[in-house]
Amino acid sequence: MKHGKKYRSVITLIDKTKLYTFEEAIPLVKQTNTTKFDATVDISLNLNVDPKKADQQIRGTMVLPHGNGKTKRIVAITSKVEEAKAAGADFVGGKELLEKIQKENWFDFDVIVATPEMMGEIGKLGRVLGPKGLMPNPKTGTVAVDIAKAIQEIKAGKVEYRLDKEGNIHVSIGRVSFEDNKLIDNLVALTDTIVKARPSTVKGSFIRNAVIHTTMGPAIKITFAGR
Repeated sequence: MKHGKKYRSVITLIDKTKLYTFEEAIPLVKQTNTTKFDATVDISLNLNVDPKKADQQIRGTMVLPHGNGKTKRIVAITSKVEEAKAAGADFVGGKELLEKIQKENWFDFDVIVATPEMMGEIGKLGRVLGPKGLMPNPKTGTVAVDIAKAIQEIKAGKVEYRLDKEGNIHVSIGRVSFEDNKLIDNLVALTDTIVKARPSTVKGSFIRNAVIHTTMGPAIKITFAGR
């Protein structure tokens, strides 16, 4: 892959043989950002797990201490209309919104949250919502009796971490415009949560490799030593 002049310039700032501490890596990842817009700061982890084994699947959600800078548009499918509106849902309704999605191919939103009684209707759109990753799921907190809390958590910066078929997890922890200490707090909170999710059947080192990077910036290897 050919990189631009700016990328080739900033990559010289990174020592490829070094594992950077969180405190070293965060200022450096901002310094090596190559975009003019407020790029996201992402972490990518390669874990010592077998994604094919059911007991080694790692998936969950958490609210980052300072959010991740992304504003998500939320559709609430529920009979608790006033609660959902008060909590900040962008669109609230029932069957009529599901019909709009199906008939008009409407996807002007990022997340669907629902109360349990609506899942029978939502399930009918499984073939449409599933491939787009929009099907509500209790495991990700998008199916909840307390729909107001579910909406508020998403608005506050709730993120999902999920193991892919290569044993990797990718999560956005903020934006370049964030203060260093806020990015560090988010990074610590996320990695602590993932480490706690370590399957008991995994032997040896759990995290094989970890890097942080901006949207189009170079990867910086990080270490967990001392944490």
